[in-house]
Order: sequence, then structure tokens, then C-alpha cells
Amino acid sequence: MAGGGDLTLPPVTAKSTPDASTAEGEAIRRPRGRPAGSKNKPKPPIIITRDSANALRAHAMEVSSGCDVSESLVNFIRRKQRGFCVLNATGCVTNVTLRQPGSPGAIVTLHGRFEILSLLGSILPPPAPPGVTGLTIYLAGVQGQVVGGSVVGALIASGPVVIMAASFMNATFDRLPLEEDEAVSAAAQNHHYQNSRQHHVSDIYGMPQNLITNGTLPPEMGELMGRSADEHD
Repeated sequence: MAGGGDLTLPPVTAKSTPDASTAEGEAIRRPRGRPAGSKNKPKPPIIITRDSANALRAHAMEVSSGCDVSESLVNFIRRKQRGFCVLNATGCVTNVTLRQPGSPGAIVTLHGRFEILSLLGSILPPPAPPGVTGLTIYLAGVQGQVVGGSVVGALIASGPVVIMAASFMNATFDRLPLEEDEAVSAAAQNHHYQNSRQHHVSDIYGMPQNLITNGTLPPEMGELMGRSADEHD
């Protein structure tokens, strides 16, 4: 420049640029802890794909016309390996063989067509205890007569017969009363008998039970015992 003077430039300050690795680290850093609202998320439902061994299952079964109702039930139960409790049935049957209640050994065969009023019973898969399996039926004839008894023969369906039943897997067979129940019942009866005797004597003579059980007798008892001894002498 004119005059020959020197031009002094101000120092240039270098701007620092952030490190690329530091920027990437800050970008991928996530806050710690459980996200807000994660505890309130609905949980998926638990689905049980197998029935419990003690669960009951309802059945509506239709027996075709001309088939034996009892035999159809027994075959179905053997195939399913489940116990059945028959609740009711609707429809008509023909040529029924029954054992009359109140007449042991009296078996009658009814010919003709009858309407089912009630069908009850239980059927267990083999091996089943004797006397547990059986069906009881009540029927109405064409003239209005009502008959019933235990089914001991064929029960042929005259038209479709619909049966309502409940099935189960496990069934326990118990003989009642149980042995421990008998022991407890006998002990309770003996205790009640002893208490009633002591209570009766104490009420008559107006004395505490501990005096009577310890051998202390009232004067009236002593006089009666003395008179009895004199009479025997």
C-alpha cells in the first residue's frame, strides 16, 4: 500500500468440529429403564387346549329309528372311555323289557309304542363296579297308562330319540359309611349317653357331677340302699 506501511492481519481462530464418532455415540444412546406405560399393556390370554380330568361335558345325542337306545349308549361310552350320567330323553320306543320296582325278579315285556317321559341313569366304561351302571325309564302308553322300571332288555327307538347326558373322566367308588366315620359316630354316641346319664342324676339330687362321680351319695340314696339291704337280710 502507499506509504510503505505493513499490513497486519488479525489471527484466524480455527473452529473446532465435533468428532464424528462422538456424534454417532450420542445419536444411538438410549435412555435406561422400562418404557413408560409398558406395565399397563394387556397380556395375551392363556388358552387351555386340553380339558381337565374332572371337567363335565354336556352331550345331546340322537339315536336313529330302529336302533337299540341302551346298546347305542354303551357302544358310544366304550369308544369315548368316559362315564355318562343320563339326564333325560325325548322320543318313542317299542317292545320294552323292564324290571318292575318293588317286585324283585319281576320282568315284564311291553309290546307296542310308548312315549318316553323320563330316562335316568349312569353308565361307566368297563371295568365298573356291579350295580353302578343302569337305566331307569318311565313311559306313557297310547291309552295314557304310565309304566316304569329298570331297563333290562332292548329299548328300540321308534323314530329319533334325543338323549341329554353329561360325561366325565374320573369317578371314585366309595362304600359308606367310612370306617373312620363309624368310629367317630360310635364315640360320639357313647359320650352323649354318658353325659345324659350324669346330667340326669345331677338334676335329680341337685348335686354337682364331680361329687356324684367321685362316689359321694346324697342321704336319700343312702337310706334307700340301707332299706334294700335290710329287706334282703
